[in-house]
Amino acid sequence: MSARGLVEVADPEFDRPVFRQSGFDGIHTAKEMDEKISASLKKTREAKSISRADLAHLLGLSVSVYSRYERGSEARMSVPRLIHLCEIMGFMPLDMIFDTAPHLWGKTPEEAEDRLTLMKLIEGLPPDTMRDLIRLLKRMTPGEQAAEAVAPNMREGR
Repeated sequence: MSARGLVEVADPEFDRPVFRQSGFDGIHTAKEMDEKISASLKKTREAKSISRADLAHLLGLSVSVYSRYERGSEARMSVPRLIHLCEIMGFMPLDMIFDTAPHLWGKTPEEAEDRLTLMKLIEGLPPDTMRDLIRLLKRMTPGEQAAEAVAPNMREGR
């Protein structure tokens, strides 16, 4: 646990202590993470100029149920619902996770931002360019680390 930087914390959401990694500004409770996710949902929806009513309709929800997601304290979104939301809104789940826990992307805020920027640049590449970049990065990465990073479908040549 200590090798991964995990510390035991008490969170009112859980009956037992949990082990968490400290973020750039400390360890957030589940409630605080819910609030960040909710703020991200609202910000993304408003940036796309979609009303709550229209988005709720597209998700197959009532406006009151969707509104609970944006308030964060009353309802938690399931992963399948998040995927559906990403399909409708055109964002990647990692965007929301990054807003909530950027420390998962790097040891410093700058490193985390650089990784997110790199991921976004890669997302926009044409498939052939992406494959070329993968080959280049594999040549630049030390042997064992490169082998671990390669997805199973890439090993099979897909």
